[in-house]
Amino acid sequence: MDTVTTYQQIVQDVLQPYTEIEYAYVDAHNKLVCDEAGDHFIVLSMGWETKPKRRIHGCLIHIDIIDGKVWIQRDGTEDGVADELEDAGIPKSDIVLGFHEAHLRQYTGYAA
Repeated sequence: MDTVTTYQQIVQDVLQPYTEIEYAYVDAHNKLVCDEAGDHFIVLSMGWETKPKRRIHGCLIHIDIIDGKVWIQRDGTEDGVADELEDAGIPKSDIVLGFHEAHLRQYTGYAA
């Protein structure tokens, strides 16, 4: 398996448990959306808040694989998905925190 294929599998394995989250105060669920051909992976939250009654539809996590690096574009989790990706076998040098401005990435301990 090449690196990109390995990273695709790791990303999907790490994101899958986020689809099993049960929310206590809203009628919502998460769905994993994978575009392996384009190297895009999104955990989408959707459902309804009860009070006030309004729609929930948004991106919890968005990861792209760009030039062999795993770019975390959005991370709406409490603890952060970067550590999970690292624990699953992706080196810090191949993880980019894309939600930080480019000039700040050098200070994150991850790829710039």
